[in-house]
Amino acid sequence: MQLVPNLFIIPVGIVIGVLVAAPVGPVNVLCIQRAIERGFWGGVAAGIGATLGDGLIALFASLGVGAISGAIEYHRQTIQIVGGLALVLVGIKLYLAPPIIATVEAEVDGSATLRDYAWDIPKTFFLTITNPAAVLGLFAIFGGVSTFVDVDSVVDALTMVAAIMGGSLMWWLGLSHLIGRLRHRFSPVHLAYTNLVAGALLIVIGGLLIGELAVAWLQA
Repeated sequence: MQLVPNLFIIPVGIVIGVLVAAPVGPVNVLCIQRAIERGFWGGVAAGIGATLGDGLIALFASLGVGAISGAIEYHRQTIQIVGGLALVLVGIKLYLAPPIIATVEAEVDGSATLRDYAWDIPKTFFLTITNPAAVLGLFAIFGGVSTFVDVDSVVDALTMVAAIMGGSLMWWLGLSHLIGRLRHRFSPVHLAYTNLVAGALLIVIGGLLIGELAVAWLQA
């Protein structure tokens, strides 16, 4: 039994993790909004949820790309409608939410901690694993990893999953730190507009996911 992984897997996995986390999508919009409104720890909490979601998807992919991706494709409509509804609901809540001035002040004076925003972890985790594009995209990326590096054992696969999660978390730590350094320039009015824009984007993306299914059903 192989106990030592191919070490080249680690940098490849980290790069994949960053590439998965970086593109702007519904989960990314929410994570960025949290970092702007709540500061470093708010962004980190949301990013941890996204990272755990990416890790779970990557773990399933490592266990059997063909069989599991086939099952996901079979249940894609269910995943898509659940994810779409979740995005619409989160978007509406965010659109109607006022800027949290007290939380901003807490972040500035250093009294805020990760625990204060822990509820965002399961939120972004759920949104990540119910995002069809993220799920199928990560499966496709994981399936193409063999082009760059051999993943021949369970140890190699688990190392790849850990490296992907590490890359994703590194991205969110860096981005949250950057936003945390700049967010003092945002006034309550700016924060309110941030909520409106982020909420509207989530509603539109969720509506498009549901609308795509509705059109497909009408044409069937």
